[in-house]
Amino acid sequence: MSLQDTNASTAAAPTPTPEDLLARALALVPVLKGRAAACEANRAVLDDTVADFLQAEFYRMLQPAAYGGYEMHPMSLFRVAMALAKGCPSSAWCLNLVAVHNWELALYPPQAAQDVWGADPDTRISSSYAPFGKIERVDGGFKVSGRWPWSSGSDHCQWVFLGGMAPTQEGAFMPDMRVFLIPRSDYRIDDTWHVMGLKGTGSKDIVVDGAFVPEHRTHKFLDSFMMQDVGLETFTSPNYRYPFGVIFAYCLSVVTLGMADGALEEFRAQMRERVGAYDGAKALEDPFVRQRLAEAEALIRGAHASLEAAFAEMDALLAAGAPLPVELRVQNKWNAQHTAKTAMQAIELLFKATGGRGIREENPMQRYFRDVHAASNHAYLNADKGAINAGGVLMGAQTMDFAL
Repeated sequence: MSLQDTNASTAAAPTPTPEDLLARALALVPVLKGRAAACEANRAVLDDTVADFLQAEFYRMLQPAAYGGYEMHPMSLFRVAMALAKGCPSSAWCLNLVAVHNWELALYPPQAAQDVWGADPDTRISSSYAPFGKIERVDGGFKVSGRWPWSSGSDHCQWVFLGGMAPTQEGAFMPDMRVFLIPRSDYRIDDTWHVMGLKGTGSKDIVVDGAFVPEHRTHKFLDSFMMQDVGLETFTSPNYRYPFGVIFAYCLSVVTLGMADGALEEFRAQMRERVGAYDGAKALEDPFVRQRLAEAEALIRGAHASLEAAFAEMDALLAAGAPLPVELRVQNKWNAQHTAKTAMQAIELLFKATGGRGIREENPMQRYFRDVHAASNHAYLNADKGAINAGGVLMGAQTMDFAL
């Protein structure tokens, strides 16, 4: 299928608005909540859920218009993911990651997008960014080998992004870390996903044995750090001009915030009807319950306000044609990490107040609790390292993190 054919096949369908897509997500929340236990038992997102996401057109939200996408603002997708996380955090986690990969592909040399979407604009990409593999430079590209864990949603994807350290040329000011785009025919999935949280993400290992990756299927972290990604010359929407590292960090953290939203709603619903097993007292009159609810709500509300304000600041700079300085990008990545930490703290407050009933498998509170701790352990959401880097930059030090 050519680019013209892709455009023609999607031209007749009306383009949904961000509000339309959010409404579709909210309608799916009770459906996902009903499937959450089955998703965990499956250890991967259910086929029916992937089909629902395709029908709702969530994957196309950040995809280039040349391939049937809507090139929406990243926050449009993030609001959808936060809504979905209230129903099934694992499904929302995979949706947000895979959809953000459609955004990242626009940063690559444009031939990469044609390779992936030329025949099917619904083709999806999973990822594992940590540079675990062995990378060798060969004629026309690279030879890639190794094992990469934690590729969320890999069962339902046909390509994968894999991180790796390319041989660094002498005099380079930072290591040549890249993301290598590899088709399903060149890797296998090893089912290693047996975990306590985010059980339904299917974040399995990717194994590659000497695959050739042409130069145009690589994304250089240095290009993103310098905000000079090659694909921006072709995919010119301003929505591709955000820093890759910042968008990816927010992609993960907003799902934890959606979990906190879900936990808050669930807690309020349960406590309105609950009475104490020992004294018959109404939970809504318990000062312990009220205090924890108020504190959790304030944390969640503050995290939402901080998220919106962060994007408003970046939007204003981009609209004015101004650069996004490194200090601001460090601040935003730290804000994403702190958001995940805040979401975890809020859910902990609520979970503790649910008492013994909260640990029952049928109670969604235990799933929010497990999933937010699993998500917060992601390397990109490491609040300890993020705070050290952000604090140093605030005092005038150079950033130690170049994935910005």
